[in-house]
Amino acid sequence: MAIQIIVDGYNFIGSEKGLRGDIEARRDELIGRLARYRALKGYSVTAVFDGWGSGWPSEHGELRQGVEVVFSRHGEKADEVIVRMAEELGSASLVVSSDREVARLVRAAGGVAVSVGEFGARLAQVAGTDPDEGVRSEEEIQVLRTEKKGNPRRLSKQERKKRLRLNKL
Repeated sequence: MAIQIIVDGYNFIGSEKGLRGDIEARRDELIGRLARYRALKGYSVTAVFDGWGSGWPSEHGELRQGVEVVFSRHGEKADEVIVRMAEELGSASLVVSSDREVARLVRAAGGVAVSVGEFGARLAQVAGTDPDEGVRSEEEIQVLRTEKKGNPRRLSKQERKKRLRLNKL
């Protein structure tokens, strides 16, 4: 089964540069980066954005540069759309979001959730630039802090599954 990458659009944009200024230009920039990634790697990519504040009455989707772009309907958050898509896809879904609740629900549906930082590093590698070395994500720090029983060098099952999926990207 092919992997479907689902990106929490405004979560990704906000973690990189904040949600100030020309949001539409940043949204287009993200879609362009995802389109280059899709062209190089061949995975289906969907970017989901909030439309709950002033969106369409129904969920709206369009194809831009080969990337499916989905806006949630008025009154619905992008997180709800992402979780619904992950539940439909099951283990074929890879969700990019730093939202812990979304990640928990995606894992419960059988999918894999990766943080924006992890996927951003992968995007940077594909683009030919190296991400900041030595900078650890919050999840990596948490893994280092937890005490485990058994083999201290073996990662948790969840972390092994996530890394396996990331290595395929």
